[in-house]
Amino acid sequence: MAIRSLCIIEDADRPTVATLIGMHNAGIEVSVVCPRSRPNFRLLLDAGLRVLDISFDRNFDRPAQKALRAELIRGRYHILHAFSSRPLSNGLAAAKALPVRIIAYRGIVGNLSFFDPISWQRYLNPRIDKIVCVAEAVRQWFLRMRPAFLRMPPTRLVTIYKGHDLEWYNAAPANLVEAGIPADAFAIACTAAYRPRKGIDYLIAALEYLPDDLPAHLVLIGNMDDERMIERIARSPASTRIHRIGFKTDAPAWTAACDVFCLPSIKREGLARSIIEAMAYRITPIVTDCGGSPELVIDGDCGFVVPVKDPRAIAGAIEKLYRDPALRRRMGDAARTRIGTHFRNEDTVRKTVALYEELVPDPGAERRWPGL
Repeated sequence: MAIRSLCIIEDADRPTVATLIGMHNAGIEVSVVCPRSRPNFRLLLDAGLRVLDISFDRNFDRPAQKALRAELIRGRYHILHAFSSRPLSNGLAAAKALPVRIIAYRGIVGNLSFFDPISWQRYLNPRIDKIVCVAEAVRQWFLRMRPAFLRMPPTRLVTIYKGHDLEWYNAAPANLVEAGIPADAFAIACTAAYRPRKGIDYLIAALEYLPDDLPAHLVLIGNMDDERMIERIARSPASTRIHRIGFKTDAPAWTAACDVFCLPSIKREGLARSIIEAMAYRITPIVTDCGGSPELVIDGDCGFVVPVKDPRAIAGAIEKLYRDPALRRRMGDAARTRIGTHFRNEDTVRKTVALYEELVPDPGAERRWPGL
């Protein structure tokens, strides 16, 4: 008998969908809860997976919980695998008293507390069998939580990188001139949805430390409509060289058109997809010593790792890459190689299947299931 898994995803990103399809191809009976509106919904269906169109309107959505519980009982699943917070809180409620193992996915560092009741209803819930941490930094944070006597056992935590495939990143670079960026600009990409923890203010400040002969233009990709962001740009002496080009469905192609990439996060970073996309396109990254970013970027080899909240250090890295095109190309090549060898989707599939087999060593063992 094969292991049966019900996986709940809200953000059907390419790496997650590819992992689920890979597990299906490896012999796991994977069913997926995924809203039909998500862009990769069709890929799951075409790969032969059972897909249920269930959405979560809130952290505790009673109709969704009822539908999940009915599906768990119908399918006699061995594993319930929740890939974000709302699926986890609703999945835990739906699985109450059912003989199913529960796996949670954690993609950021911190933002949980033993003194927060909501944290106990999600990632700190003792009903969870395993937490898959997207980076070792996430796992280490759990292990250092205070007070120490409340910490979960280390065996509950496992690090599995979210893997990618270099074949996904071969699109032609976008035309920056169409977004108002001069053809001779030294373009610095930053892809994110604006939040203070992303540290974009420090990247804007870094432009002010660059020499006048460096034609740096900052290309902000993503939702940057926050009033604080707009006001910060307006105050910058470099405001005419800062371009908010908005959300792009083809964001990696815009990054690929730039000379360098920078994500200046100051806290809670996991394993940012935007960094991986830049590296896959041979765009040398500049990241901060924050969360999982140093696990992606080896300082001085395939990019630069600078201290958090240090615009001078960011500016120094930008200038070094501008002055030395050969170094920039060499680091870009090394960045793509690193993604292709250390962050492969095949490894994510293999390690996740091994985790399932650890939790369910005998899929044919009898379990006591209630009726509907």
